[in-house]
Amino acid sequence: TCTRGWSSKKGAATATIMVLGDTCTRGCRFCNVKTSRAPALPADDEPEKTAEAIASWEVDYVVITSVDRDDIPDGGASHYARVVRRVKELKPSMRLECLTPDFNGTSGLDGVATVASAGLDVYAHNIETVERLQGSVRDRRAGYRESIGVLEHARSVNPSLVTKTSIILGFGERDDEIRQTMRDMRDAGVEIFTLGQYLRPSRRHMKVARMLPPEEYDYWQREGMAMGFKYVASGPLVRSSYKAGEVFMEAILREREAAQHGSRSGAEAASPSDGASSLPLSGVWTPQQGEERAARVLASLADSRPEGACPL
Repeated sequence: TCTRGWSSKKGAATATIMVLGDTCTRGCRFCNVKTSRAPALPADDEPEKTAEAIASWEVDYVVITSVDRDDIPDGGASHYARVVRRVKELKPSMRLECLTPDFNGTSGLDGVATVASAGLDVYAHNIETVERLQGSVRDRRAGYRESIGVLEHARSVNPSLVTKTSIILGFGERDDEIRQTMRDMRDAGVEIFTLGQYLRPSRRHMKVARMLPPEEYDYWQREGMAMGFKYVASGPLVRSSYKAGEVFMEAILREREAAQHGSRSGAEAASPSDGASSLPLSGVWTPQQGEERAARVLASLADSRPEGACPL
């Protein structure tokens, strides 16, 4: 199990944790996670121990993610569910996001339902790239339509869930393909969309076809908001667990809960009164915010070993 955490300027401390081990049964050409056909099985009590550790953290929001585990009968779906249920028992106020595999070839949509109905707040699954490039970027067991099916099914099982996906740019995709991918995600009911730059982990991974300038990320942020996404994080260093998204999703979730409990009138929800806090605007990476961090990331990637962890 590995973790990563940070504290938001808005006061929402967050963390990301990976369960089900550090070795994946798939081999996507952009990812730097270790691979094996038969990784070590996770400990039987890992979900409960993980949940107890999470509940002890002084954080408000946790992203739970994992490698693909095609060697486990249900792909690890019940593992996710056990973690979520136990955390919610121990600390009901904690917000939980699950960034899951597609469970394709194991429990399939039943596995998606298992996770979606466990009590989490946000269901995330990454589409990764445009439809044309799926076969050359992702493992052959993953697919564009399969990923759309995951996101649609999560919402159908639990309509109160916020759904989220991410695309990586720099593989050779065209603008019309990016736009179509975004439209497909909106049609699937996705509310949170992130775009980030592909950075080659090592020489054995696929090459970067193009480094997009910041103004293009700005453009895709505006395009996504015009399509109706609730939040779009767009920038070279944005990843699927980008922290600004959690602040926004916290606001969405609180607004939904208030509406469900009748604590806000329809007029107040549609038009907040003066002084009332409104949902934060979408975040766009700017050179001033990212130059130093970009230099550090690129330097570390240049010296990274092939078995290093893939950035989420």
